[in-house]
Amino acid sequence: MKTKTVENQILSGVIWKQLLLFFFPLLFGSFFQQLYNTADAIVVGRFVGKEALASVGGGAGTLINLFVGFFVGLSAGVTVTISQYFGRKALKEVSQAIHTAVAFAIAAGSLLMLTGLILAPDILKWMNTPEAILNSSTTYVRICFCGMISNLIYNIGAGILRALGDSKRPLYFLIVSCAANIILDILFVVVFGLGVAGAAIATILAQTMSAVLVCITLVKLDALYFLTLRGIRFHGWVMKKIVQIGLPAGIQSLMYSFSNILIQTNVNDFGTDTVAAWTAYGKIDSVFWMIISALGISITTFTGQNYGAGYYCRVRKGVRQSLIISVLITAGISVILIPSGEILLKLFTSDTQVIQIGTMMIRFLVPTYFTYIGIEIFSGALRGMGDAFIPMIMTCSGICLLRVIWLIFAVPKWHMITTVITCYPLTWSVTSVCFILYYRYYVKTRKIA
Repeated sequence: MKTKTVENQILSGVIWKQLLLFFFPLLFGSFFQQLYNTADAIVVGRFVGKEALASVGGGAGTLINLFVGFFVGLSAGVTVTISQYFGRKALKEVSQAIHTAVAFAIAAGSLLMLTGLILAPDILKWMNTPEAILNSSTTYVRICFCGMISNLIYNIGAGILRALGDSKRPLYFLIVSCAANIILDILFVVVFGLGVAGAAIATILAQTMSAVLVCITLVKLDALYFLTLRGIRFHGWVMKKIVQIGLPAGIQSLMYSFSNILIQTNVNDFGTDTVAAWTAYGKIDSVFWMIISALGISITTFTGQNYGAGYYCRVRKGVRQSLIISVLITAGISVILIPSGEILLKLFTSDTQVIQIGTMMIRFLVPTYFTYIGIEIFSGALRGMGDAFIPMIMTCSGICLLRVIWLIFAVPKWHMITTVITCYPLTWSVTSVCFILYYRYYVKTRKIA
């Protein structure tokens, strides 16, 4: 049998060290996962043209993130559920949660694939996707959605491993699959001349590789809760708990992505150059989101295990130290990105107009990253303690609803791209203040001290 006893350092080790030990594999994992689409953008942008660059980013990328984000957000319930039971050493429940999560990944991935294949053209038209890139964007989206089962199996499987305290192996799998994606991008786009279709095919083949690797790892877990084919099914009580915690996170992600679609729709009004610049900026901007998301997942897992074990003092210390780490890292990102933005944009395109617009976006938005930190850290901590509903309400209201109001009333009055993107720091600031106040109220009323 594969049983062994190892001290869980998340429950007993030095807090900031455990956060960073968990954070860095997550960060590098996010980096390599982001490279899937970034590699597509660089290869098609340099070897096909700015229209192809706009096709694989812009509305296509936003649409994919809309659907995937909902189910990955829903899977946050998997991570919290498993981490809490693992902290309590309830290994039978851990096993049932793992098998339910894999069943959910297969079912949700199948539903996503069918939805994307059928609805992609209509949604892209609704988003005012420029006519010059509509067909190529539709092709890219449809092919990418064919790989949704693999996409969700990897993401949910990686979430299972992180809930058990293993953030390294998901990273290793991403490094391998990302390298394969880059090689396949060059092969299909540059050598075979398949354009955006080749980039999409390369992506789903690489994602399938990472899904296979994570499944092999789940099969080889501790004998008390390892994955078996015959055990993959829905356990009602587990699914109920996963939905209770994960559905608010999924709705939050859905609303967040929906508001981004509205932003993309407004960006599309400014033409192909602006869409291409926004696509390239989004790849550079993803550096911050990879880091802050990794910190959010770290504090969720840390909080979930310590809250499940009853170590409330470690929970509050973990949140404070996560905030300090976030501020320091965000300052470093800003110092690097602001002066080097124009150089980074040239990785994606040589078009002067596109680079000029993208540079303006970087200098406008990067200094405002600080306003988002509180949202990610406090929502991650609250979710780890099992409170996902109120964070969802605050995010949907403070970010999504306020963003929609700004786009409806402010943008028509001041029709500039800077007016459109101002909605980001505006909504981040308001929502961060709400999270600070609610977190203080929550820990006081629940006596988490």
